[in-house]
Amino acid sequence: MIERTVARILTQKKMTLALAESCTGGLVADSLTNIPGSSKYFTLGIVAYSNEAKIKLLNVPGEVLRQHGAVSKETALLLAQNVKRLGQADVGIGITGIAGPSGATSSKPVGIVFIAVSLGHHNYFKKFNFSGTRLKIKHLAKDAALALLLECLS
Repeated sequence: MIERTVARILTQKKMTLALAESCTGGLVADSLTNIPGSSKYFTLGIVAYSNEAKIKLLNVPGEVLRQHGAVSKETALLLAQNVKRLGQADVGIGITGIAGPSGATSSKPVGIVFIAVSLGHHNYFKKFNFSGTRLKIKHLAKDAALALLLECLS
């Protein structure tokens, strides 16, 4: 279970984590806080589903959303950086994507997910193209976010 590995490593390293989730709807935060002792490393989780929430809560500039879209590398990076600062955490994760079954465009199909990790002064990013049902895509995105975090922590 990847959540337990993340929990163990964050606890061992005495690091804290903040999350800004969109398409996963809080699934990452839920999976981490199901583990006893999560208060040692988990500081904040925000589900910013609407553009308005991304702007007001996480200071994503409206211009970035207009130019690149809510589902973009740029937005994921800003979500990670800004939630890290807001949560006064060592690590921030930003997740945005299209879980479907609607919401896709020709350039952004159902299953596209952008995940960013902000750790110290470094930012990491990956783009994924998942397939399956809405729930399957959400779970794959959750696992991918935690896997990217582990990769960044090692």
